[in-house]
Amino acid sequence: MTSFRSEDVQQILQRAMADRQQEEFSQQQLQEMAAELGISFASLQTAQKEWQKEKELIKRRQVYHAYRLQKIQPHLISYIVVNVFLIVLNFATTPNYFWAIYPLLGWGLGLGIHILSVYLQKDTK
Repeated sequence: MTSFRSEDVQQILQRAMADRQQEEFSQQQLQEMAAELGISFASLQTAQKEWQKEKELIKRRQVYHAYRLQKIQPHLISYIVVNVFLIVLNFATTPNYFWAIYPLLGWGLGLGIHILSVYLQKDTK
């Protein structure tokens, strides 16, 4: 007779549930499955609350990450567009002297500081 570790059982059951292709389970079905597996109602409730907290935390992180990108994206786009123009202008007018490096580096430093300030800002939401 084959024996399985707890992690193996969990992975097998997850795959079996995915193959079942049932999109949603009711609270009653969840409780019945837990009972069949010998999981107490209290343990199920605790696990469900922890899962909901993790899900909410992930959602908050995703929203805040989108907010950060929204703060940076316009500056990054203008930096790229203007500096590409300056590089093309530089090579078209004075190809022997690369003067476009100065605004590229100066603005890049400012943009880097801006990105750092946005990403080092604490999540207050």
